[in-house]
Amino acid sequence: MNKNQLKYFAKEDILHLAISEEKEAGSFEINPNITAELSDKGELIGIEILNASEFIRDSVLESVQAKIMNLGFKKAS
Repeated sequence: MNKNQLKYFAKEDILHLAISEEKEAGSFEINPNITAELSDKGELIGIEILNASEFIRDSVLESVQAKIMNLGFKKAS
C-alpha cells in the first residue's frame, strides 16, 4: 500500500487508519478509545478510534481553543 487508507464506519462510529497491508499480529490500547495495531515485527500498521465523532470533535475544539488563547495572549502583550 503506497498511501494510508482511512475508513469511517458510521453505524459503529469507528475510524480506522491503515498504514500497511500487513496482517495484524497484535494490538494494544493507547487509551480507552484508541487501539494501535501491530505487525508480527511489532511495527505499527494501523490505528482504530472508537467513538470517532466525539474524539475528532473534542480534538479539534481543544486545538482551536488553544490557538485562540495563544492569539489572545499575544494581542494583550
